[in-house]
Amino acid sequence: MSDNVNRPRHYTASETGLECIDAIEAALTPDEFRGFCKGNALKYIWRERHKGKSTEDLEKAAWYSNRLVETMRKKARLDR
Repeated sequence: MSDNVNRPRHYTASETGLECIDAIEAALTPDEFRGFCKGNALKYIWRERHKGKSTEDLEKAAWYSNRLVETMRKKARLDR
């Protein structure tokens, strides 16, 4: 069964096994990736009342916020 919030099948269907978010992070600078995560979180919050999947959209917003926090913590550990 696909997890539409944490690991959507359509984002992991590459022949490389690489998840889309990881490829995006690798292609962007840290500041660009930060903006990407923030923008996606805002997008899901913005539209949560209009698609009929409010809970799922808010969970996706939280997922992007959490990914950003994890990325920032990882960077802070590397900068030590």
